[in-house]
Amino acid sequence: MPEEPTQRVAVLVMGCPKVPVQTSLVLYLSNRMKKAGIRTIIAGTPSARQLIRVADPDGHYTMEMKDLDATIAALAKGDLTVTESYVFIHNDAGVSYAATMQSLTNRPVTAIIFGEEAEQIAQEITFPCTIIAEPATHNPMSLKNRLEEAAPWDA
Repeated sequence: MPEEPTQRVAVLVMGCPKVPVQTSLVLYLSNRMKKAGIRTIIAGTPSARQLIRVADPDGHYTMEMKDLDATIAALAKGDLTVTESYVFIHNDAGVSYAATMQSLTNRPVTAIIFGEEAEQIAQEITFPCTIIAEPATHNPMSLKNRLEEAAPWDA
């Protein structure tokens, strides 16, 4: 069993990168957390991670990237401990990832829900978490503004 982190450790969970706002919002949140001294792990599907790598080849905005399934396995085995999770959601699979993170970590989870059906998807969440939902698909500004209001890097 790993020891409790001595600093904040956030995991940003990315599923399928079908909706364009996900990549820019993950980079934005990762950058803000990095500047705040929060160890930030981006866990995503192979294609989602590749989009991040192409957008930030020198790692200016990101710290660590891991395979999503391997990250879930490490959390389940107790090989990884995080203090908080931010799950980017645009479909039912994203809701399942958020529920998994809440169950495995028993730590605060923020569901960042986007896409045309954001409000309907938000209603599917029945477990404790913070919900930020906007029907954004191409323009990330409404969700960026909501993240600014929440300012999880200052908490």
